[in-house]
Order: sequence, then C-alpha cells, then structure tokens
Amino acid sequence: MSNTVDHSGEAKSYQSSQSFRRLVGLWFVRRFQQASLTRIMTAVGLAVVLILLLGLIQFSSPNLAGNDGYYHIKLAYIMRTEGLKPDFPWLPLTILNPREFYDHHFLYHVVLIPFTFGDLRIGAKLSAVLFSTLAFLCVWRLLDKQRVPYASLWTLGLMAVSEAFIFRMSIPRAQSLSLAVLVIGIHWLLTKKHTRLFLLGFIYVWLYNAFPLLVAVTGIYVVAAWLSERQLDFRPLLYSIAGITVGLVINPYFPYNITFAFNHITPKIFDTTAVSVGTEWFPYNTGQLLSNSPLALVAFISGTLALGLAVQRMDVRTAVTFLLACMFGFMLFQSRRFIEYFPAFSLMFAAFAWTPLINRSIIRNQIHALRDQEQSRTKLKRLVPVSLLVIVLIPGIWLTFNQSKGTLQTSTPFHLYANASAWLQANSPAGERVFQTDWDDFPRLFFHNSHNTYLVGLDPTYMQFYDAELYDHWVEITQGKVDIPSNAISAKFGAFYVFTDLHHQGFIDQAENDPQLVEVYRDTEAVIYQIVSN
Repeated sequence: MSNTVDHSGEAKSYQSSQSFRRLVGLWFVRRFQQASLTRIMTAVGLAVVLILLLGLIQFSSPNLAGNDGYYHIKLAYIMRTEGLKPDFPWLPLTILNPREFYDHHFLYHVVLIPFTFGDLRIGAKLSAVLFSTLAFLCVWRLLDKQRVPYASLWTLGLMAVSEAFIFRMSIPRAQSLSLAVLVIGIHWLLTKKHTRLFLLGFIYVWLYNAFPLLVAVTGIYVVAAWLSERQLDFRPLLYSIAGITVGLVINPYFPYNITFAFNHITPKIFDTTAVSVGTEWFPYNTGQLLSNSPLALVAFISGTLALGLAVQRMDVRTAVTFLLACMFGFMLFQSRRFIEYFPAFSLMFAAFAWTPLINRSIIRNQIHALRDQEQSRTKLKRLVPVSLLVIVLIPGIWLTFNQSKGTLQTSTPFHLYANASAWLQANSPAGERVFQTDWDDFPRLFFHNSHNTYLVGLDPTYMQFYDAELYDHWVEITQGKVDIPSNAISAKFGAFYVFTDLHHQGFIDQAENDPQLVEVYRDTEAVIYQIVSN
C-alpha cells in the first residue's frame, strides 16, 4: 500500500479558482475601461455640442460682448510682449497708478496669452467660448461623479436656464473660470478632498478678485454638513481661508493687492460711495429677471417641489446647492452681475433634488422589467424621466440661444473710437495723457491705442479713492459745469489732449467757448481737442 497522497485534485481546484479570479478581474477591468471610455466619449461629445452652441452665439456678431474684454485681451497681449508683470502707466491718477498697480485678474490674463496671436478680437471670442465650455464641463463632472442620472442633459440645461447668464458667459472676462473654480471646490468638498482647497484658494486669489466666494461656499458646506449629518468640521473652511491668505501674501503685487481688494469691493457691498459705477452693480427689476432667466427660476422652484415629493431628508449635496442658490439669488437681487452664478446653482440644486425621485423611478422600472413580460411597455416607462427633461430642454435651449444671439448682436461695434485713437497715436507724443469725459471709454481707447495714457477707467471709484477732490472736479468738468475748462485740464490733470464722445454736449458747449481748446479731430463718434496757449 502506497503512502503517496494524490494532490492533483487540489491543484486543479486551485488552478480553477485562480482562473475564475482572473476572469472576474478581467471583467472588472473591462467594465472599468468601458466606463472610462464612455465618460471620455461623453465629455468629448458634450464639449463639441457646447463649443458649437456657444461659438454660434459668440460669432453671430463681430463685436465682443460687453466692454471690459477689450482691456483684458490687450493687457494679455502686452504681458506676452513685455513680460508677465509689465509696467502699467495708463491710469496714473487712479489707484492703478504705476506704483500701486495690482493686476487683479493676473492668472486670467496669463491663460489669455495663447489667444493673443493674430487678431486680438477673434482671440478674445475664442477664449470666451472655450472657458465657458470648461466651466460647463466642470458642472457635468460634478453631477456625473455624484451619480446624477442624465448628467449630460442637466449640463446642457445650462444653455437653457438664462439668456443673461449665457451673455455673461460670452464676455471675455474671468467669470466663467470663476464658476469653474467654485464647482471644482464643491466637488472636492463632497468627495472629502478638503486639503486641495488650500491650493484652490491660492489659485483663486491670483485668478480673480471674487475669491471671497470660495470662503462662502466652504462655509455653506460646513453648515450643510452639520444640518444634514450632524457633523461639524471646520477644516474645509480653514483650508480655503489659509490658501486665500497665503495667495494674498505670496503675491507679485503684495501689499497693494490688499488695499485694492478693500477699495474695490467695499463700495459695492456697503454703498460707501455715491459714485455711479457700471450697470452690472445694480439689480434687475422683476420684469427683466422674469424675461431673461425664467427657467433658472423654474429650476429653483422645481427643486423645492422635488424635495417635498421625495419626502426624505436632504443630503449634503442638495443642501449645499440649495443654500448656494439662495445666497446667489439674494446677491442677484442686489446686483445683476451675480447672474453669472445663480442660474448654474439653481440648475445643480434641481438636479440633486430630483435625483432620488428619478432613481426611484429607474429602480421601479427595472423591477417591472424582471416581472413584466411586456418589455416594450417597461422600456417606454424608462424613457419618461429623460423625455420630460428633453421636452423642457430643447425649446429652452432654442429660446435662450436666439435671445443670446440677439443681445450680442446689439453690442457696441468693436471699431468704436478706432479712428480717433489712431489720430491720437499718430499726432501726440508717446505717453501723452488724454483727458477723457467718460470712464467706461477706457477699455476701447486702451485696446485701440496704448500709445497714450488716460485719466480714469475700469471703475470710477479707482480715481475717487486716489483723490476724491480731483474726481469731483473731473465730474464737474465733464458735465459742462466749469467755464474755460482748459485751465483745470492742463494744470490739475496734466493733460493737453481731450477726448469726448458726442453725448457730452454740456462739455462740448464749454469747449467751443474756450479759446485754448482747439478742435483737431471730429468724426461721427468722437471729438478731440488740443490745449494751446494764446
């Protein structure tokens, strides 16, 4: 009798087990690869659609949306040709004078640089399309990672919620990237990647002076987590504040960035100045808001309705987006510029609020599919949620698309003041100061002619904070309240050339009666005077 033990059965069993594990492993790898490929293809397809829609809106007019884009793209060009921190002599009688200048869109101007090769106007338009697309893809990424059903359709809803929102996203300014930063911050908050908020806060300070919004977002998350999960964790707030603080201190413009932020933001928040700033700082009336953002309001209301229908406690993500939509809604009632955020957060809130109900419907249909022999009826039931989204989406996008094109087509022509600027460049010394009668003419004058320097621009409070008495005197002169204005223009403002549009008739009347102001140029847009001694 042999004592040899036959282990062949165990070996075969072990090999079978190993083979099974390999097969399972390969199955999971393939599923992961398929899921990754599906996400990549979805992102690419979504990007193509967004670029197409936003591009058709953007290039429906040869003009830039808004006014400040002319300044941003020209400064980015100067940064490319003269260095990332060029001298800034163009507004010497404001808090943006050469010594105190702070580029509060520094990183935005850096990322604009690749768009400054060739026609600056076309480059600015392309940047607005691509940066808005990036912001919308960040929204899709957030919804997709949070397993929101039909995340792509919800993201396309951004093209439908508000004509005013799409118009603001079409302006070559930093607000689209600002939205992207906030959405990334929410994604990291919900996925507990709190330490990354330090880097995000640092970057936000260098990108755009709306960085206090990140503190508001993280603060709201802390409150929402406490209300929903009874967890009070201040670390996200501390990380974001720390990143912002370091970004303010480790800054190429420190310490002038601190004083600038205070001087720029305070008047708008607390109304500490009577200076007339741009219309973006004033609110819409009710009729305007109902006209330009109806689906944003519908999204917010529908999200509230979904919370009632779900009959369950709000989760953190829903609470965060609800509170943010409320915050930006309140801010929108104070200033129309926050239309940059309210529609997006209203839509995200609606997406999260409806998710439990949509998931419930999907699960119910899957159960019925296993029991019901009439598969066609079950498939039709599965299409109900997506059909409802599409029914709202298609007409909403069509309406907003056409309204946005119409608004952009009414933008002021890009060549406004081009001829007058060319005359100044050809007939005045380099760096010669020009007295202009309107502060918001500066972006176009600067775009067409950086040969000269100017009096005031971007924001009238920049001059008022620099010298309030000088600012008041400038206002009086531009309103035609000063006789023989040439004396003050040359003595107090150091300017010997005067640029005015044709709407300042009071000033023009005074200039025509001033023997030292000689009209040297006139077209259908502007008049230029030169101060000469008798």
